Amino acid sequence: MPPGAKAKRQASVEELRALTHPARWRILRLCVDQSLTNKEIAERMSMSPATSLRHVRALANAGFLANEPDRHGARGSRERPYRATGRTWGLVAVDLDEPELVQRVDLAIIAAHRTELLEAGPDSSRDLSRGILRLGPGSLAELKDCVETLLLEFAARDEPDGQPLSYLWSLVARG
Repeated sequence: MPPGAKAKRQASVEELRALTHPARWRILRLCVDQSLTNKEIAERMSMSPATSLRHVRALANAGFLANEPDRHGARGSRERPYRATGRTWGLVAVDLDEPELVQRVDLAIIAAHRTELLEAGPDSSRDLSRGILRLGPGSLAELKDCVETLLLEFAARDEPDGQPLSYLWSLVARG
């Protein structure tokens, strides 16, 4: 969790709906370290400005993107940059009334991460592993706590000259 991020909180249905598309997770990642206009987002994601604006508006309406002060473009036009607010950190996606909505958010996160792997290319630095664990409730809770603590510790370092990294932590109970 970045410095100043808040503790865990339950996501609203509106927030979950805003996070069901992989492009929206990618937009949030792009806007973490710098403010970008809709045009810049569209160019970086190879999509039309109208499509990116639909995603930007959904994220902004849910409070995941914030407008930065307007700036003047190269030809004197007014540009509106957006910056990620960090509100997805600590967001707990559990909605017993709409479990399929939570699953759509999970799948959007995985799809966004997959796209980042592909964009990084085969020669990029990566660490990936997959395995199977068999844990009782106490050990499972301990594992989740340890991983969360470790991630928070490293996220708090926020080294300005460090390499930007994307990670995906996932546990799935097998049926």
